[in-house]
Amino acid sequence: MWYCLGIMLSSHSLSRRTFLALSAAAPLLAAKKKPVGLELFSVRNELQKDLEGTLRAVAKAGYDGVEFFSPYYSWTPEKAKEVRKLLDELKIVCLSTHNGMNSFAPENFGKSIELNSILGSKYIVLASAGRTNTLDDWKKVAEKLSAGAEKFKTAKMGAGYHNHQLEFKPLEGTRPIEVLAKNTTKDVMLQLDIGTCIEAGSDPVAWIKQNPGRIRSIHCKEWSPDKEVGYKALFGEGVAKWKDIFKAAEKEGGVEYYLVEQEGSRFTPFETMEKCLVSFKKTHG
Repeated sequence: MWYCLGIMLSSHSLSRRTFLALSAAAPLLAAKKKPVGLELFSVRNELQKDLEGTLRAVAKAGYDGVEFFSPYYSWTPEKAKEVRKLLDELKIVCLSTHNGMNSFAPENFGKSIELNSILGSKYIVLASAGRTNTLDDWKKVAEKLSAGAEKFKTAKMGAGYHNHQLEFKPLEGTRPIEVLAKNTTKDVMLQLDIGTCIEAGSDPVAWIKQNPGRIRSIHCKEWSPDKEVGYKALFGEGVAKWKDIFKAAEKEGGVEYYLVEQEGSRFTPFETMEKCLVSFKKTHG
């Protein structure tokens, strides 16, 4: 880009003022591209059998990063360092991690921070609220999220919450996801799973607009009302209105990165992740 601008300036097709304005805008233009990673649950069996080979396949497919899920929490710091070395070699990053409630227990904050710091993760995401039968139960989950966010902040990391269908289904007349949003500090990321949101009957675009700046990552999971397909739909084959979702996420949601997640399809897991990424890039641009 700088070369082209230089040629245009030298040919006097642009004024110096215009050149400087475009030069200042160049970093902003470059910043518009959001990283897209793979939630490794998509290749869970392959990962369990061959972690290194799976990460190499993910990098080769063209992903910018990954999100590790709960099994990573059993790693020793030494194991985490080995994985980080491999990520660096492959030039991909750990965008965030998916966690059980144990990662948000005060006695485990140190371990959560240590492992995520080694991996380079920016967000420690709670992927399951555990047993929640009342709205008061959800308020307690919100308290744990806020406490985690306050502690993780000291290590320059954030806390997040990942929804499933349950959070978007009304309980006592209120959707639990609304309780979480209302009762957590604004720095708690609301990681939006598109497929489960849609299946539960909610509008992901409306939810993004209701929570500006808090939808900092999105799980790009499809869903089809066809009972024989459901979550096995590849990216772009379901009912999600991706262009509207991307527009809202980047204009109002504050999205920092996207994550492809697939629970299975008519193809192998590796073929599936490759096809979903191709479709994502074609749709997103």
